[in-house]
Amino acid sequence: MKAVTIKKFGPPEGLAVVDLPAPVPVGGQVLIATEAIGVGGVDVVVRSGALAAYGFQEGLVPGSEVAGTVTAIGDDVDRSWLGRRVWGFTGTGGGYVEQAIASVDEILPLPENLSAADAVTLGSSGVVAHFALAHAHFAPGESVLVRGAAGSIGIMTVQLAALRGAGAVAVTTSSAERGERLRKLGATHVLNRAGEGAAGYDVIIDIVAGADMPSFFDKLNPNGRLVAVGVVGGRPPADFGTKLMAAFQQSLSFATFSADTVPVADRRAVQTEQFAAAGRGELGAVVHEVLPLEEAVQAHRKWDAGEVFGRIVLTTAQNSNGNSA
Repeated sequence: MKAVTIKKFGPPEGLAVVDLPAPVPVGGQVLIATEAIGVGGVDVVVRSGALAAYGFQEGLVPGSEVAGTVTAIGDDVDRSWLGRRVWGFTGTGGGYVEQAIASVDEILPLPENLSAADAVTLGSSGVVAHFALAHAHFAPGESVLVRGAAGSIGIMTVQLAALRGAGAVAVTTSSAERGERLRKLGATHVLNRAGEGAAGYDVIIDIVAGADMPSFFDKLNPNGRLVAVGVVGGRPPADFGTKLMAAFQQSLSFATFSADTVPVADRRAVQTEQFAAAGRGELGAVVHEVLPLEEAVQAHRKWDAGEVFGRIVLTTAQNSNGNSA
């Protein structure tokens, strides 16, 4: 089968299209003939080599989110899964392939009215957005700032905060055009990337992190909470906690959030609800572009250039005619 591997950490050109043996599902696993593969910000960070210390090594097949048809099952898997269109989470890698392995506990059936491309755009991003707001103890009427709102996690956070009755939903983004698109999804205020001229937020969901993260503590109300859900801008300064201590009397809070800490059953319940809502038109999946699997390098170039609004989706030749993105 065709696959994309990280041949060398660094720029997108370190990705390579290779032929690998088709995997065989074992106990508790299914094999998915991929129709759509999500390209996320974490894939870009992994490709750069920034997470090598955490076990991500060269030679890895990146990607964690796929949608397609179950073509084989391992031992102890219900045969009713065979032939079903599903969304699947492949774990810490293994997604940029024509045939992907996933645990049966990490797949969900796709509603008939939800495309594979929409599924990989909503799937993990919707879970992160939902539980990040919960982690921040967000309550209706509170003001929310989404830092780095143009990616799939940010877009989902904007929509969910608006739907849950936020008093205001501010976003940071790179252009007025993106800001207008985010307004249509529920944003009430559009700021530049530095968030200049704005303050007074109860909750900040931060997908960027990076060197400027500490400055956003100044934008929180007393008892405000900043939750970091990504590091697409790199790690924050090692001493960022001094900013919190300097504002001790404001009772500010900082937390990180990873969906890895959410029980599988809880994730599945939220995803099932969100997939159904998207099928009804109540949530929007924003697919920036659909590219062939072989153009993964181009997809990552677009990420590095800051061109992506939403999510890029890769598709395989075997299923390219079936993608309705």
